[in-house]
Amino acid sequence: METVVKIRSNLADKIMQGLGLALMVGVSLYLIIGWSSFPDKVPMHYGAAGEIDRWGGKGEILFLVVLWWIMYLVISAVERFPQIWNTGVKVTAASQARVYRTLKYMVVSLKLIVTADFAYMIVNITLCRPLGGWFTPVFLVLVFGDMAFWIIRLVRCR
Repeated sequence: METVVKIRSNLADKIMQGLGLALMVGVSLYLIIGWSSFPDKVPMHYGAAGEIDRWGGKGEILFLVVLWWIMYLVISAVERFPQIWNTGVKVTAASQARVYRTLKYMVVSLKLIVTADFAYMIVNITLCRPLGGWFTPVFLVLVFGDMAFWIIRLVRCR
């Protein structure tokens, strides 16, 4: 029987969690309050260069927001059970706390990056604006840079 592992949230975790939740609540309130002022036809897909390449009804925003909340809640649930994570390194009794703490940082920081990405896209959708050519490369650098940083730290935890 596998031991249940509990990794307590520290100040950095709480700050990242708070920022992510604030973004989600803020954008959700923005949508509720401003819904009647949004155009009926909004951009629903962007190309790699950040240019609008598909338009749709504003009701499609609701699907995106529901997907966003589900993703956030599932990641938050998975975050609570480090023993189910694929660590990529052998976890020993001596390394367990360091390995799981490092992975928790990675999960929490990636969740914040993806949450900020969704928030930015949803606001741009409602304003019918392109994302800009910088958006995709910056998002990819943030995601893969963050993962690389934590994976390097994880390998050093062995």
